[in-house]
Amino acid sequence: MTRRARARLAPIPYHGNDALERRRKLIPRPASHPALVQSVVRSFDLLEAVASADEIGLVELAHRTGLQPSTTHRLLATLIECGYVVQNPQTSRYRLSHKVVELAGGPEHRIERLRTSVRPHLLAIRDATDETTNLCVLDRHTVVYVDQAESGHAVRMLTEIGRRVPAHACGAGKVMLAHQASDVIEVLAAREPFEPLTPHTLTTAAELDAELRRARAAGFAIDREEFEDGVACVAAPIFGPTGEALAAVSVSGPAARLMRADLAELGELVLTHVRAVSHELGHRPAADVASVAT
Repeated sequence: MTRRARARLAPIPYHGNDALERRRKLIPRPASHPALVQSVVRSFDLLEAVASADEIGLVELAHRTGLQPSTTHRLLATLIECGYVVQNPQTSRYRLSHKVVELAGGPEHRIERLRTSVRPHLLAIRDATDETTNLCVLDRHTVVYVDQAESGHAVRMLTEIGRRVPAHACGAGKVMLAHQASDVIEVLAAREPFEPLTPHTLTTAAELDAELRRARAAGFAIDREEFEDGVACVAAPIFGPTGEALAAVSVSGPAARLMRADLAELGELVLTHVRAVSHELGHRPAADVASVAT
């Protein structure tokens, strides 16, 4: 390819509808350059337009890209199926998926996009239970709180964003540890006895192993005042495209109130939401993949 041809094909940064129009003028159409696939060019134009806003509607996307709404809708359906775009079920607007950030962004961008994906679910669970909901990630053997939706109760659980908690002593940590590689668990188990933060904290590797088995079987984990006296929680994991536990969502509150609830029902509520987030992030359970293959 000549230098002039390369210059003509060089991507132009997205700066709105004008930039897309300039790109269409600079990129030769398939009629003159058969190697270019028009639908691919349009898909990337559309992806850039989606990236220009936190969320954006179909009509505005069609306007920005100069595509017909029907064409825009078909391309969006493909991008959603491939896991690069997500449609908000509440607003019907579109945004980039976490998968795009995994490809191009650093850790800070990945966490921010994860927050964006999970935030509507934190609010929905909070509204359904009137208890505080949290988004947590795992840093080796430590849980880090990265987002929270507060309960409306006068007495409620509040944790500052960025707080770090031993993974073996909280629901979010246990449910993420339950899906870690064996070597990660072995390193943690070698540190027993674990510090007893409360009378209910797991202190032995055998206790932790039994708890992780229960979490894998149920799909969620329960913290029964193991990190802090008087505080309980129920947590379930969010999975990424390759099946790794990327994060966890937890519902937390005063133990006297939370433990009176139907914990299995609460666990299923959280599971419903984390499964939706996991699907948005590109996770497909083995059973789903097998059914598609057949």
